[in-house]
Amino acid sequence: MIDTHCHIHFRAYKEDMDAVIRRTLEKGVRMITVGTQSTTSRNGIEVAEKYDGIYATIGLHPNHTCEQHFKDELEDIQTRCESFDPTYYRQLAKHPKVVAIGECGLDYYRIPSELDREKFIVKQKDELRAQLDLADELNLPVIIHCRDAHDQQVAILKEFVDARKLARRGVVHCFTGTIEEAVAYHAIGFLTSFTGIITFPPRKNEGLISPLHKVVRDCPLEMILLETDAPYLTPEPYRGERNEPWMVQFVAQKIAEMKGISIEEVDRVTTQNAEKLFGLD
Repeated sequence: MIDTHCHIHFRAYKEDMDAVIRRTLEKGVRMITVGTQSTTSRNGIEVAEKYDGIYATIGLHPNHTCEQHFKDELEDIQTRCESFDPTYYRQLAKHPKVVAIGECGLDYYRIPSELDREKFIVKQKDELRAQLDLADELNLPVIIHCRDAHDQQVAILKEFVDARKLARRGVVHCFTGTIEEAVAYHAIGFLTSFTGIITFPPRKNEGLISPLHKVVRDCPLEMILLETDAPYLTPEPYRGERNEPWMVQFVAQKIAEMKGISIEEVDRVTTQNAEKLFGLD
């Protein structure tokens, strides 16, 4: 299998990163470790070049386009205000292990209250467009992060596609939107990727099957990628612990269950999807 979106080079693995990587590769899982700003993009490349079976991406996450403090699942996060520097990232992209630009996109969920919301949204869009321009220039796919902004995210991607840009297209990672939103991405050639969130049981008010489970069931397998977003979003049965890329197998199992097909079929098709999108060996 291929974990198409993890952060194996993040601080959560500072004590045992090599052991986690070896454990993952021994289980037959390749991984793409994803950059979120200038330093993590550089560091991801340094880790990827040490191992066969690890690739890297470079980009600026929308949460890193302003200074803010928030708590995620594992630690307190303090971001700095960073702007996308095409010259810097263009140089990083020369490394043969770099397979995509991102993660980049729009995040309207986590905007500090002290900021002018509308001005900050404009900045996010500007930073996104700069990264899409670089992806088009370098003929690389993009990894999109989108939270509470799918309509505007689709509109920007369609703007580029309609201009005959982004020939390699990309993927919307950690997709949790509606089937209508998924179809909108698929219609312009973008895949949707699912994480361990799909292994969580439905909430009490959702009945026997959650809305996200229905999306997984209805999305064509040819438009799906597997990911963990490790160290975050740990799937059942390890929920509450630190996520590791080899746990992507539980995401595959859930997709197989929801679609009524074998895990081998999920593995085969999603691996082909990833290899084609990212140009993997």
